[in-house]
Amino acid sequence: MDSAMVLDLIAQIAAKASPQAKSILDVGCGAGNYTLKVLEYLPDLNSTLIDLSAPMLERAQARVSAATPGKVATLQGDIRELELGAGQYDLIVAAAVLHHLREDKEWESVFCKFYQSLRPGGSIWISDLVSHAVPVVQDVMWRRYGDYLAAFKGDAYRDHVYAYVEREDTPKPVLFQCDLLRRAGFRDVEILHKNAVFAAFGAIK
Repeated sequence: MDSAMVLDLIAQIAAKASPQAKSILDVGCGAGNYTLKVLEYLPDLNSTLIDLSAPMLERAQARVSAATPGKVATLQGDIRELELGAGQYDLIVAAAVLHHLREDKEWESVFCKFYQSLRPGGSIWISDLVSHAVPVVQDVMWRRYGDYLAAFKGDAYRDHVYAYVEREDTPKPVLFQCDLLRRAGFRDVEILHKNAVFAAFGAIK
């Protein structure tokens, strides 16, 4: 399943899980692709877009505003520092962003923040880079990812990505994150898709 298919899968499930949703929070929104895909199934949502980059927020806001009659708000900043409020959203999507979290306490704090910001019956859907708790599994999966990167753009590109992840990222196992969702209070947790070092999963409040 390629990334476009995973995106569509998450959007479909998000819409089915929270059919009465009125608002969506997109964490690390980039150009707004995940919100745009969810809007194909729930077109009238009010959208709140979060990103560190002002240019990306501007682009996402323009694209999302053109796709929905709902309100579109932006928040520039780090999810670890932003105040989301309680019971503000029906849906949260977070794509390729949470692997930037560092210490376990940061992960726990952010997942609790997500839970508190959702209304009852709301849901969160995550797609991200993940690691593996069993060293031999991590080694095999990471080598497979490296082989893919080298085949895609060469050994130098693979080494560049490896160095960047080592320097900037702290991906966690998908089961670690599912356990965090449960500890935060989510009642239903589900893994939607996993392929080597990428996974899609979510939970319903």
